Amino acid sequence: MYESFYNLKTKPFRLSPDPRFFFSSRGHKRALSYLRYGIRQGEGFIIITGDVGTGKTMLVSALFQLLPKEHVIGAHLVTTQMQADDLLRMVASGYGLPYQGLEKATLLRNLEGYFRGCAQEGKRVLLVVDECQGLPHQAIEELRMLSNFQLRGRPLVQSFLLGQREFRTTMRSEGFEQLRQRVIAAYHLRPLDADETRRYVEHRLKLVGWAGDPSITDEVFAGVYEFSGGVPRRINTLCDRLLLYGYLEEIHQIDEVALNSVAQDIIEEQGGPIDEVASSPPPLDSQAQLASPASVRAPASQGAASPESSSDTDDRLASVEQSMTDLTDAVRQELVLLRHALLNQKDPDDESGV
Repeated sequence: MYESFYNLKTKPFRLSPDPRFFFSSRGHKRALSYLRYGIRQGEGFIIITGDVGTGKTMLVSALFQLLPKEHVIGAHLVTTQMQADDLLRMVASGYGLPYQGLEKATLLRNLEGYFRGCAQEGKRVLLVVDECQGLPHQAIEELRMLSNFQLRGRPLVQSFLLGQREFRTTMRSEGFEQLRQRVIAAYHLRPLDADETRRYVEHRLKLVGWAGDPSITDEVFAGVYEFSGGVPRRINTLCDRLLLYGYLEEIHQIDEVALNSVAQDIIEEQGGPIDEVASSPPPLDSQAQLASPASVRAPASQGAASPESSSDTDDRLASVEQSMTDLTDAVRQELVLLRHALLNQKDPDDESGV
């Protein structure tokens, strides 16, 4: 929609992870290095955690782009909450093995046979499990048990586990000692800082052919950081709406007026206050209501997230946020069409014929 207005090749701020847009912030670069280190080691567990929207799934997409597919067979599973047997069925499905109606013993036997076959062909097997924070203890234990499959003293499958902040607490809890002993690296993704937020926005824009149209003021970059808390998913949502606003208003500079208008829309959609947003970006402490209610970025001194920021709540809020975004975009598109139709319509009182 706004792509042609600004001469962009495609939308730069899609919510779905696209490895072409991977941005090597300090945190993401380090996390990717840990994953690649794990690949080279060929054993043990790598654990990556991060709050909602910090880019864990994008990290996996970037990793799979780098895998030597002729030597590594990878499967990426996204879990929420499931029992151990269901997780094993998902693992079997991820590698194209039969799983429906099979008993646990059969599933394990089939998986071990498949892993052995891959090893004998000189290939390694990688299992990436996303959203691990929702898995019960027994399901995580099944993942550990898979690492017991070995051939000539080498494990047949390696696992990378990704989850939200609360998964760190899970890993420290009683009953996970054996799994902790097999973790060779762990990293927690944090939001971007102010400088990285600006470079992230410019990085995505340049990848789609941005040549300075629209121009973006320094105040807007600062405001994007304050509003989003440096969380990539929130940055994407806000910047996509800013470009849409610019298209609707037919402007070629994104300034504080645009930022305040879009921020106000998002706040109202999320059930926040309807008072006018300040003309300049307020400090982060007073900006908490502007960020997504799912999980406002906590200062370092606060430690772990509060119990209210649970996985289910975050998922529901993210779903509502995306639904509202889609609905608002559709309404705005209709308004644009109506506006152009009215402008092109001849005034019935005008008898000049012009």
